[in-house]
Amino acid sequence: MALPVARTFWFGPLTIPLAQLFLLTKHTLGIVNIKPIRPGHVLVVTRRQVARFNELSQDEIADLFAQGQRVSKIIERLYSADGLTLCIQDGSAAGQTVPHVHLHVIPRHIGDFANNDDIYSVLDGTGKVPLQTHIDNEQRRPRSLADMTAEAEILRREIGDWDSETVT
Repeated sequence: MALPVARTFWFGPLTIPLAQLFLLTKHTLGIVNIKPIRPGHVLVVTRRQVARFNELSQDEIADLFAQGQRVSKIIERLYSADGLTLCIQDGSAAGQTVPHVHLHVIPRHIGDFANNDDIYSVLDGTGKVPLQTHIDNEQRRPRSLADMTAEAEILRREIGDWDSETVT
């Protein structure tokens, strides 16, 4: 289905074009990551802009995790992952850099980090961990809109039930 190009959504202070979305429900968005830690690193974001997890309603929490599970199955298969890191950084003290609740879905492969927990310091931008395909946050260049759009299109096809009527 062709998507209208004029629609945008908010992710904290950032404007996200509709082309970057691959999932849209009443309470959540699935967006591709401008600076992924690993190929396939995506975000499931609440539609309502709140900074902290405890500000979410029960319906928003349920949908965030239901969609996180749905997305994780697709990401794991598409990226032939051995596992996933699912992470919410709740507040700046926890490494949250965008003040808007979001779930990171990061495909993992055996040996991608020397120490599996090193991913958290890389995620919050404090780590300089050797990684086969990793460049630290400051050195990672933002991906082009064309690259992100292409990835979102693949993921939309995998999700399979994009409903333009939910775009409000």
